[in-house]
Amino acid sequence: MSIDIQVDREINLKGEVCPYTFVKSKLALEEMEVGQVLRVIVDHEPAVTNVPRSMENEGQAVLRAAKLNDTDWEIVLRKETE
Repeated sequence: MSIDIQVDREINLKGEVCPYTFVKSKLALEEMEVGQVLRVIVDHEPAVTNVPRSMENEGQAVLRAAKLNDTDWEIVLRKETE
């Protein structure tokens, strides 16, 4: 069952590597309101593990981390805390 998530903002970080994928995702979330959803597109496979883990450490919610195609992944985050 696929859950339709309302995304408020999307950023494309293809070409970026850790830790920039986390830093740029964090900066984008900081500009958003609590409860809003950010979709991050990455093509750096370690980011699929590192960004969600770091976001959870920051108190944010990881709604999804999934492969989109042969090269890209999406990480869907919800801002839970300032």
